[in-house]
Amino acid sequence: MILGVPKETAAGERRVALVPDVVAKLAGAGLEVHVERGAGEAAFFSDAAYEGAGARLLADSKSLFADAETILKVQGPQATDDVESLARGSTLIGLLQPLTRPEVAGALATRDILSFSLDAVPRIARAQAMDALSSMSSLAGYEAAIIAARALPRFFPLMMTAAGTMPPAKGLVLGAGVAGLQAIATARKLGAVMQAFDVRLAAKEDVESLGATFVAVDEASHEDAAGYATELTAEKQQRELELIDRHAREADFIICTALIPGRPAPILITEEMVRAMRPGSVIVDLAAEMGGNCQLTSPGKEVVCNDVTILGPLNLPSQVPVHASLMYSRNISSLLLLMVKEGRLEPDFEDPVLRDCCITRDGQVVHAATRALLQ
Repeated sequence: MILGVPKETAAGERRVALVPDVVAKLAGAGLEVHVERGAGEAAFFSDAAYEGAGARLLADSKSLFADAETILKVQGPQATDDVESLARGSTLIGLLQPLTRPEVAGALATRDILSFSLDAVPRIARAQAMDALSSMSSLAGYEAAIIAARALPRFFPLMMTAAGTMPPAKGLVLGAGVAGLQAIATARKLGAVMQAFDVRLAAKEDVESLGATFVAVDEASHEDAAGYATELTAEKQQRELELIDRHAREADFIICTALIPGRPAPILITEEMVRAMRPGSVIVDLAAEMGGNCQLTSPGKEVVCNDVTILGPLNLPSQVPVHASLMYSRNISSLLLLMVKEGRLEPDFEDPVLRDCCITRDGQVVHAATRALLQ
């Protein structure tokens, strides 16, 4: 079977789906890997390194799509027109985001493309090696803390100087999932005093293990069977906002990470709350791509309101493309090898991992949540 690794075309994307070390591993499993020239350059993986790992280099994506039976990508097609470049009946594996781009899933089905999305891999123990969402969220949390440290007009750590003692910065993280926990860990290493809010009580132990203080609305946990946060009642939403408001007034910086799969990000910081924050405070909103947790967030831009800076960075994993590509490459190859038998792609759709992350098959959208959006 021939695997194709094209150059990523999404704006600002610097990651590559496979790195040379993983190419060599797949070649050892009897798979032939074709790589578009320059595919790894933005992540500092040279064409020579791919050739040395056993890959065949092709001049352009058109040649690659014509040759390859299975295409491995970081980001999936951004629009339905992009699907036309894929060979009818081929296989596509990547971060397809079917819940935010269901129309693309429909176009894939129309071209009879078998597709798998790594952002739909179930969060079970045996699928951890394939969990690209967690890998990329960890990188985003790290970058968010670094961005906050750069933007804040004061030190993160306690500083004892000849000019006196400078108290540490106080940080608040909204959403203690993978990104939030990494943001806490990074900010703590830089010396900040941290608090974290989450509607899932299961996050309390993780937050406290990192040396942060956990704050919650009540003693009830609000999460689904997969461990994701669920929406609150109107009464609890109001209590949630009041709690966040109290802690936001004392924070020097806030990192927002709260998301509900397939839904707009919940508003956790209103304009009124921003105006009540300390002058010079910083908000880094990782939920910007889904609208943002802050009411004033503008995706990809910097907004200043009443001397509070609100940042809505996009695609933060791409800012650390070397490690992001290494981690993603291991995730996607683990999923791929789960389907490969004697050098051929033979997915077992009775396997819950493959069943859950398969988006299109046999000309149909088979992912239930995506199909519901299309209907």
